[in-house]
Amino acid sequence: MPKGTRLIDLMAGMAGRREPHVLATVVETIGSTSAYPGDKALIDGAGTVLAGWIGGGCAESTVRQAALDGLRDGQPRLIGLDLDDEVLGVGMPCGGAMRVFVEPVLPPPGLWVIGHGRVAESLCRLGAELGFRVIVSDTPAPDPVRYPDAAELIGDDYDFSRLAPAQGDSVVIATQHKGDHLSAVRALRSPAGYVAIIASRKRAGLMRDFLREEGFTDDELARLHAPAGLDLGARTPEEIALSVIGELVMLRRGGSGAERKAAPRRLVTAPALVEAR
Repeated sequence: MPKGTRLIDLMAGMAGRREPHVLATVVETIGSTSAYPGDKALIDGAGTVLAGWIGGGCAESTVRQAALDGLRDGQPRLIGLDLDDEVLGVGMPCGGAMRVFVEPVLPPPGLWVIGHGRVAESLCRLGAELGFRVIVSDTPAPDPVRYPDAAELIGDDYDFSRLAPAQGDSVVIATQHKGDHLSAVRALRSPAGYVAIIASRKRAGLMRDFLREEGFTDDELARLHAPAGLDLGARTPEEIALSVIGELVMLRRGGSGAERKAAPRRLVTAPALVEAR
């Protein structure tokens, strides 16, 4: 098997199973090292090296820890390893140093759209455009023609038993009051990071009353966004979908939703030339 083939196959399999993983690549070495530029290692979500090589001993331990840090915050990082300093380095007096690029590979977040209609269709389209893995669930079964961008279609799930968002996924309920109380219970009991209901303020209040009777605390209900979306003055289904997606992105990226008004620009003119005397 050619070098790297097993690693590539493992990465493809993990991506297909939506398993987070990390690719660590040696990008530079100085002096005596056991790994060389271009050497790679595949690390799983538990910090285990599944394939490849980026140096042994404490060097591998340091890279594994950086991989776990990357999986937590989703950010790649370039780490330097001093292999010649037992005190300030990684405890391996090899006489060299190297830099390793640690790149987390996270599955795209899921967006569960529960319901039907033009709002649901627009949510599917916008969500896919923004990189979400969109799952549409409706009863009766969704029409594939109306949801060409959906990664998965779920039909006739009357008790919402297949509504199983993972941590970090988002759930938007657009059932137009048809079973929205049941799907909300299921969604709030899941690790979904965002749960929203497209509803009027009156309906949203009734939903909260129902959920309190189901045993949800105020802290748990704070996860529920109802009515869903930012206040854009939206009227059309497409505008409503945009307001919901906007709120979802704002919360994921830590935005405020405030207007990004730039400071007034001043007209800067070149200084007048001073005539020589």
